[in-house]
Amino acid sequence: MSDVKLGALCWNQYTDWPSLLEAGRRAERLGFDSLWTWDHLYPIVGNPVGPIFEGWLTLAAWAQATERIRIGLMVGANTFREPALTAKMATTLDHISGGRASLGIGAAWFETEHLGYGLRFGDGPPERLRWLSEALPIMRGMLHGEEPTATGPRYSAAAVRNDPRPIQARLPILIGGGGEQVTLKLVARYADANNVGGGLANVKRKEEVLLQHCEAIGRDPAEIERTVGIGTVMIRDSRAEVDRLARTIFERNGNARPWSDQPVGTPEDVAAALAPFVEIGYRHLIAGFPTPFDEESMVRLATEVRPLLERG
Repeated sequence: MSDVKLGALCWNQYTDWPSLLEAGRRAERLGFDSLWTWDHLYPIVGNPVGPIFEGWLTLAAWAQATERIRIGLMVGANTFREPALTAKMATTLDHISGGRASLGIGAAWFETEHLGYGLRFGDGPPERLRWLSEALPIMRGMLHGEEPTATGPRYSAAAVRNDPRPIQARLPILIGGGGEQVTLKLVARYADANNVGGGLANVKRKEEVLLQHCEAIGRDPAEIERTVGIGTVMIRDSRAEVDRLARTIFERNGNARPWSDQPVGTPEDVAAALAPFVEIGYRHLIAGFPTPFDEESMVRLATEVRPLLERG
């Protein structure tokens, strides 16, 4: 194995700004390939009545504080913004970062924050997926330097310009989610990258479906970068240490219960858990790091686990 990419998904909930800023800087220093945060307005792990920072502004600050690492939302909520505005924001981030932006997008799911902020949530996942289906051609067209027009029913645009164009010739769109009938079909048609999770068996199933959708429209699946959300990585020299760390970290995140079946333990344990994803072609592994952004786990994932995966 070779060329394993690592992403750091630094949770923007239950933290302070200096810590979140430093987490992004640390990810770059350690050689992570990508840096992400959530697009949520209320915490989504633990008690939703708690602090969280806005995602796009977090990305802009990270873009100024780093030089190499790619930056994006995992993933943006299509329901929060008009698609033309989203494309404009991604383009601006591309210029701030010197050509390192990714546009992560998904249909959204957390009703509580939509109700609180007065945002349209639709009458269920099918409607939100229809909205995403409308939004993607607008965003893709603008990022390509076209002037797309749309007439709804949800979104409209009138020969909308995106000036200046992104620095990247093809600013990548990453679509998050594994819905087999709609989401993965949208990945096949519009995405430069996907993101799925839920364990190895689920990822294998989604990969099979994605390949079917690509074949149906004549898309080369090699054009789509496979990324996988691997959960929260916590690394120590003993399982007892990891268990204590997990309890402490999740308590700080709204008194949440620690997640089960996560890639935790010794570096060898974590490498063994992740190697099957790499073997099936999901070579961009995106690890969640909740506050307080455990430095030891970040360091050891980058310096001990990645070499084990690349040696195979």
